[in-house]
Amino acid sequence: MADTPAARLEGLSKSFGEHAAVRELSLSVPRGCVYGFLGPNGSGKTTTLRLILHILLPDAGRVEVLGKTGSRAANDRIGYLPEERGLYKKMEVRRQLEYLLALKGIRAPRARELATQWLERFGLASWADEKVEALSKGMSQKVQFIAAVAAEPELVVLDEPFSGLDPVNQEVLREAILELKRRGTTVILSTHDMAAAEEMCDYVCMIHRGRKVLDGTLEDLRRVHGAGTVRVEVEGGAPALAGLPGVTALRDLGRLQELRVDGDTQAFLKALLARGAVRRFEEVHPTLKEIFLAKAVDGDPP
Repeated sequence: MADTPAARLEGLSKSFGEHAAVRELSLSVPRGCVYGFLGPNGSGKTTTLRLILHILLPDAGRVEVLGKTGSRAANDRIGYLPEERGLYKKMEVRRQLEYLLALKGIRAPRARELATQWLERFGLASWADEKVEALSKGMSQKVQFIAAVAAEPELVVLDEPFSGLDPVNQEVLREAILELKRRGTTVILSTHDMAAAEEMCDYVCMIHRGRKVLDGTLEDLRRVHGAGTVRVEVEGGAPALAGLPGVTALRDLGRLQELRVDGDTQAFLKALLARGAVRRFEEVHPTLKEIFLAKAVDGDPP
């Protein structure tokens, strides 16, 4: 089982009328990782997550989750935080968590213990006997997160978990997600927060208009999409770089110049040194946001 992916999609397609939300999507989510699922609004992220959870059924393709296919047999081993939050507003916080844990097959004493532990961790213990409607938006969101993870699922699917949270609570949630990973839980994280994805995710999948455009580790994506970009500071500035072989693009940043080099960057450095003093030379790795924008805007797929 350890070698079986937490989730595997093969040739997945889903349409709503004339709109193709997901088109021939294939991916594999390794166990025990944080898997970032990125894409602009309307790209098909939420639809894909609902297909993984069997909330929706595909028009074509195959979904396997925790070794199970074609049923909801694995759903008690999955936690889900939907983008559209939904709690019983007239029910007390602790009672609601205990009820949701009971639906996962957890007996009352253990459910109360788990609910109490998580409420204390998120600074909500004093609100345990208040109705959900008395909570702020951020507090309600933390309760919904607890509801998704307190049953200790093998796979957690989080759809925009940081939306609406202030920086302090974003950090609390980020640490909780990383703690899940340390325990061996697989986390599929859909987010628009590129900085958070860059810090947290072991793997990243980007989809655009329902199609996968990128899939791999951040290191792999940077190597493929950022190879050959260097920043230099040379005597004479940008004019001193004119006519250098292998330069396909140059951007003058003022004191520094950023160049796209076709070929070996170390060979380019030797050619640069032959021309004069080089005060600074560094290979540049693009941020996840830069890669995302390049693929979603410049590399717009059909």
